[in-house]
Amino acid sequence: MKVILEFTVIPLGVGLSLSRYVATCERILKEAGLHYELHANGTDVEGEWDAVFAAIKRCHETLHEMGVPRIATQIKVSTRTDRAQTMDDKVESVKTKL
Repeated sequence: MKVILEFTVIPLGVGLSLSRYVATCERILKEAGLHYELHANGTDVEGEWDAVFAAIKRCHETLHEMGVPRIATQIKVSTRTDRAQTMDDKVESVKTKL
């Protein structure tokens, strides 16, 4: 099943600067071959359900290996059965109405 997902990984116990950890997760998404877009408060990603969730699991595993003692992750998930839709389709749909 295809999924469009937004997630935010929040490493806890490592100080205020988190960009190093976000960059690590972005590399994991790239290595997984997923389509993703970083934004100011998280990352949008699309792909097959199992591949997307496996990448998020890998983010947790890797950040823990980097010494992060605790991680909170917020996830929003969207699926459709009536038609295929991409992240770009959703954004374009709104832009055409502006």
